[in-house]
Amino acid sequence: MTTPDSARPADAERPAVHPTVETPLPPSAHPPVHPVDEVPPLRQLTAFGLQHVLAMYAGAVAVPLIVGGAMKLPPADLAYLITADLLVCGIATLIQCVGLWRFGIRLPIMQGCTFAAVSPMVLIGTTGGGLPAIYGAVIVTGLAMMLLAPVFGRLLRFFPPLVTGTVILIIGVSLLPVAGNWAAGGAGSPDFGAPRNIGLAALVLVVVLAVQRFAPPFLSRVAVLVGIVVGVLVAIPAGFTDFGGVGDADWLGVSTPFHFGAPTFHGAAIVSMLIVGLVAMVETTGDFIAVGELTDRPVKPRALADGLRADGLSTVLGGVFNTFPYTAYAQNVGLVGMTRVRSRWVVAAAGGMLVLLGLLPKLGAVVAAIPAPVLGGAGLVMFGTVAASGLRTLARVDFRDNHHLTVVAVSVAVGVLPVGVPEIYAKFPDGFQTVMDSGISAGCVTAIALNLLFNHLPGTKTVPADAGKGSVVADTGGLPGGGREDAVDQAGEQGVQVGPA
Repeated sequence: MTTPDSARPADAERPAVHPTVETPLPPSAHPPVHPVDEVPPLRQLTAFGLQHVLAMYAGAVAVPLIVGGAMKLPPADLAYLITADLLVCGIATLIQCVGLWRFGIRLPIMQGCTFAAVSPMVLIGTTGGGLPAIYGAVIVTGLAMMLLAPVFGRLLRFFPPLVTGTVILIIGVSLLPVAGNWAAGGAGSPDFGAPRNIGLAALVLVVVLAVQRFAPPFLSRVAVLVGIVVGVLVAIPAGFTDFGGVGDADWLGVSTPFHFGAPTFHGAAIVSMLIVGLVAMVETTGDFIAVGELTDRPVKPRALADGLRADGLSTVLGGVFNTFPYTAYAQNVGLVGMTRVRSRWVVAAAGGMLVLLGLLPKLGAVVAAIPAPVLGGAGLVMFGTVAASGLRTLARVDFRDNHHLTVVAVSVAVGVLPVGVPEIYAKFPDGFQTVMDSGISAGCVTAIALNLLFNHLPGTKTVPADAGKGSVVADTGGLPGGGREDAVDQAGEQGVQVGPA
């Protein structure tokens, strides 16, 4: 029987509408934070960050010391170059780790002055033009690097594990002589190679290994820092160093733009520095890929372009604020691999410390008093870790029935050659020397060229599937074409894609 409308209850005229209540997801349902993006507690952030500063400090101050010394600058100007360098090192590191729009790869990357620029800058500074000519060439080079960054991003498909593993291996092997020089007392020191220097470096090495093996987890991750502290405590009473220079240093020092005069622009200087910029981009690409491997966050073309663009911006800032071209520091790549601390915020904290060191010369003087053998003992572990990481990447490559072994063998040989025989290219043109005198850039260029020759050119064998396992980016198998930069990462402005943890 049908009920008349007038007889229906008022509530039956329309269905009841219940407001939708959003139930919060349980904590386990939220996506986990990638280790690269984790922010450790303040105590760990400080300790891990300080460890990164100590690992790169000697290399950071070496470039202004070498260039300023060759130009016979007075001590006050040398000190100014060092504080300016530390300030911009910190700013460059913050840009790279934290990111600013399309600038910064947002990985744990420490920035410092590139050694590839030392010889050209000394030549420019001593044969005419002085520091203003150096800074004019540096500014132009930084702008060129920013323009070329997307081009390098598209080349990432030519970096399969065969190439990346070889490059990472060469980076580690090329840096080992640096640690050896530190362990012996520092190149040019009057007691170079003295047994007590080697003994102090060996002590630091033993402490680092012992802390890594037997200490609780937190201490094992700051093993390098512990080793350096122990080394310094032993070095002071043994007469290796003193902190007398700390009292003479100023409390505050601010680098002002164009302190040494307005930049000047000379064609020959600009050309030589542009070559340096290309070399720095190749080396930085290798470091980015190495960190991506170590942190389980593979580098994609867009992220690579963002990182190289940040390098260019930092180089421009260097020219404005009285310092030099910037690149990623491989010793800190080794530290990431050794400590397994993958947070980019740790390295960002180190960047903040460098800014303080650049603004407070007295703090910089404290760090500068650390003797070279102490750094040498720690460097042996860090640089060896980089080389071992390259071997780990190469372990994923199939070497059966192909030319991959030849690619690795020749690339490593070419990369190690200038390290073992530093004067081998002394009679070659300056542009050739700029590229080939760096074992890292020489080996990287060779690995890329041989991979193209054997695996990409028409008529060559197809790259076996196993060679691409775990590749930083999928190998497209040939020269023609190329992916668009903006098609690689649609996840937002971060520019970095999270790989499997």
